[in-house]
Amino acid sequence: MPPVNWTSFMALKLLFFTIAAIFVAYCFYKPLPENTEERWKMTGLSWMFGTVTRVAEFTDMIGMVDYMDMMNLLVSSNNAPATSDENVTVTKTTFNNVPVHLYVPKKSLHTQRRAMIYFHGGGWCIGSPAMKPCDLLMRWVAHRLNTVAVSVDYRLAPAHHFPAPFEDAYAVTKYFLQKGILHLYNVDPERICVSGDSAGGNLAAAVTQQLQEDSEVDVKPKVQALIYPALQNIDLDTPSYRDNSDMPVLNRKSMARFWSTYFTTDKSLFEAMESNTHITSESNTLIKFANWSNLLPEELKKDHVYHSPKDGRSEFLKKYPQITDPRAAPLLVDDEKLSKLPLTYIVTCMYDVLRDDGFMYATRLKHAGVQVMHDHYDNAFHGMLGFITWPTDQSLGMRMVNNYIKWLNENL
Repeated sequence: MPPVNWTSFMALKLLFFTIAAIFVAYCFYKPLPENTEERWKMTGLSWMFGTVTRVAEFTDMIGMVDYMDMMNLLVSSNNAPATSDENVTVTKTTFNNVPVHLYVPKKSLHTQRRAMIYFHGGGWCIGSPAMKPCDLLMRWVAHRLNTVAVSVDYRLAPAHHFPAPFEDAYAVTKYFLQKGILHLYNVDPERICVSGDSAGGNLAAAVTQQLQEDSEVDVKPKVQALIYPALQNIDLDTPSYRDNSDMPVLNRKSMARFWSTYFTTDKSLFEAMESNTHITSESNTLIKFANWSNLLPEELKKDHVYHSPKDGRSEFLKKYPQITDPRAAPLLVDDEKLSKLPLTYIVTCMYDVLRDDGFMYATRLKHAGVQVMHDHYDNAFHGMLGFITWPTDQSLGMRMVNNYIKWLNENL
């Protein structure tokens, strides 16, 4: 047997891995916009999210692990323990039988504290208050604003479809707003915020709307703070869905998957939502609430042409009427209901499929007479508020957090 040429073998091995790496990078790489900050970090994040998504798609396709279960497994691998630190006491408890992470500042003041009820993002399907960025954000809010923060661990789809996540979010909020509970935590009933990011922003908007109609709730939030919220599902073909259909972090296909899984495991609904054929013109009374041609600024419309749904499949709305339930899609309510809402803070990102949801809500709230602060980032991607912990930390994410906390400090 001839001797092995180890030099040639290692060179061949190196060549193989180099080709494999180039192939993987080619498959997952997406060109980023020219004004992207810290481009090398964002490129790495793009590759990471692309890899995670494809791993979940593969395990789901071969029947090994469900897509959302795999995503949850990957996300939860980086969770933070609910431990107290020198500034904040952190406790895992339950409010109205729903798990929460409770953050109470340690500094003692003679005045009453502010409070925040927060709902994490993750498409109603993944994540928890234990995610490191969410945990860190709540610690900062509690300490820097002397605020009691309640981060809600609501039930997730597909194990628990709509309205379960909303019901948990509402149950915690209604429980916490009781005067006896507020007194227990020394909270000023005039200084309470409901907030959330992405799907959590959806829950925050829906909860705040529902509170205005609930005669059993005497204490109402002073502000709602919605971070790149998902607010409507009847048109997944807005300019932001078109322009950002393949952007990092959250693309059009993923958002259609999250929306459909919120309601059902029926894959035909996912396919219809991805192609935007799940709504028909019979829904004209609701379509007007999300008609981007009337609600977006001209610079976002560009050369896009608006098409109202005309050839959708009517069986989906008959089978899943919850699609147009305002508790799932808070944009789909009339101006009279919007006019009752409190001071509102909305964050949107340019390179985000959900961008236009936030713009449309801001426009409609202003038309309804609600005071709105709309903080738009023209060089940001979806999920930037989550890029504040190593190794995915970015300066833009930190600026976004600081602006969020600054606004709350001035208005809550």
